[in-house]
Amino acid sequence: MLKVALTGSIGMGKSTVGKMIAARGVPLFDADATVHALYAPGGAAVAPVREAFPAAVTGDSVDRDVLSRLVLGKPDEIKKLESIVHPLVGMERQRFLAEAEAHGEPFVVLDIPLLFEGKGRAGVDAVIVVSAPADMQKSRVLARPGMTEEKFAAILARQVPDADKRAGADYVVDTGVSLAETEARVAEVLAALRRRADRERESGNA
Repeated sequence: MLKVALTGSIGMGKSTVGKMIAARGVPLFDADATVHALYAPGGAAVAPVREAFPAAVTGDSVDRDVLSRLVLGKPDEIKKLESIVHPLVGMERQRFLAEAEAHGEPFVVLDIPLLFEGKGRAGVDAVIVVSAPADMQKSRVLARPGMTEEKFAAILARQVPDADKRAGADYVVDTGVSLAETEARVAEVLAALRRRADRERESGNA
């Protein structure tokens, strides 16, 4: 089973592309949605985050806005948070992969926002990078509630440049075009991945 990473910098349209992929019946592991669940009441991250960042927990859930303010621009605090969240997300990802494997899926897509900022291509067979022009990226991000120029700059500073991500991609999906053009590109990429998965499956059976 091919493991395909979906990634892209903030504001590039990765969530939109992820929805297009899932709508075509491809199993998609959404890391951000998993983190939301981990931070929700009853989530496995609530207790350890409360211990490390007490102010970030309200009631039985983690307040992501407060948590973001507590760690943004503080490398040691970010590492502390990652040491809590990353193993939990990893466990959920392994569960997802085992289930897809059991169902005989030819390939799955793993939505990994910080793929290049982490271990890069380790553990994946192909990479889809979602990209858009810088001015479009900026306008999208600054339109988000609570976002400021300073916060955007701090986030960008932690992310690998878009040009480097594009250079390291097997497939690039541009969201700086019409929705129909992006949809067409997604269909094209998925067809290519199906062909590749079929070839590898055939060679494995040979």
